[in-house]
Amino acid sequence: MRIAPDEADPVVARVDGTVIRRSDVEREARSQSGDDEVALQPGEVEFERVLDELVDQRLLALEARRRGLHQSEEARRRMALAEERILGNVLVETALADAVTEETIQRIYREQIRLIPLGEEVRARHILVDTRAEADAIAQLLAEGRDFAELAVAMSQDQATRLEGGDLGYFTREGILPAFGSVAFSTPEGEVSEPFRSEFGWHLLKVVDRRRQPPPSIEALRPNIVRFYTFDQLEALIDGLRADAQIERPEIVIEPQPGEEPDIYAGPDAHDGDLPGEDDSPDEPG
Repeated sequence: MRIAPDEADPVVARVDGTVIRRSDVEREARSQSGDDEVALQPGEVEFERVLDELVDQRLLALEARRRGLHQSEEARRRMALAEERILGNVLVETALADAVTEETIQRIYREQIRLIPLGEEVRARHILVDTRAEADAIAQLLAEGRDFAELAVAMSQDQATRLEGGDLGYFTREGILPAFGSVAFSTPEGEVSEPFRSEFGWHLLKVVDRRRQPPPSIEALRPNIVRFYTFDQLEALIDGLRADAQIERPEIVIEPQPGEEPDIYAGPDAHDGDLPGEDDSPDEPG
C-alpha cells in the first residue's frame, strides 16, 4: 500500500475495509504518555507499537459488532458514557483553543511584568589572588593606569572568569556571594573596590555597569501563563454551564448492615445533622 506524500492525514493501516490514520496513532500516543507535544514518525518503534495496538483494538471491535455485542444494554451504556467524555473533551479543546490565543498570552504577560518587583543589577569584573599583599600590588598597578581586564587575564586565579578579563556578567545582590554583593552594590560605576576577602581568597572588583533588572522574557513565563489561563477558562466554562443547568441530586438511602443505623447520602452539599424528622431533644428515659 502506497501513501501519497502530500496527504495531510495519511492512512497508515486498513483493517477489514476500515482505516486507521496517522492522527489516530498520534492521538493514542499522546493519551498514553500524557504529553500533548509528543510527535511520532511512521517507521519509528513507538509509532509501530501504538499502531499495532490500534489494529488489535479495531479487530476486537469489528468482531464484537459481528457478534452483535454492540446492541447489548451494557455496550450501549458504555458507548454513551464514552461519547459524553469525547464530546466534553472536544468542547474543552475547542473553547480553550479559541480563548488561549497569542494575543491573550501577550496581554497577560504585560500585566504580569508590571507586577513583578524588579531590582538593580550590577555588571562587574574581579581579580582573585591568594594574599592581601598580592591584592595590594595589583591595586597599585591599577592606580598607575593598568587595564583591569588585562591584569585579570594575567594574574587572576579564578579560572572560570580569568580569560574573560574577570567578567562576572550581570548579577543581583541576592544572586551572588554576600561578600561580592556588599562590595559591588556599594562601589560606584567605573571604579575599583578596595581589596576584600572571601572564602576563596582576596579580590579586587571593578563595577562596569548598573541597570534595572530586566523582566523575565515572555518565553520564560509562557508555560505558566498558558497553564494558569487554561485552568481559569476551564473553570469559568464549567461554572457557567452549572449556573445555566438544572441539576438534581436526590437523596440516596444506603441500606444498613445488620446492627447498623440507616445512613442517608444527600450529595456533597448536604449538611451534617439529624436525619429528616428528628429533633435535638434527648431521648426520654424509659
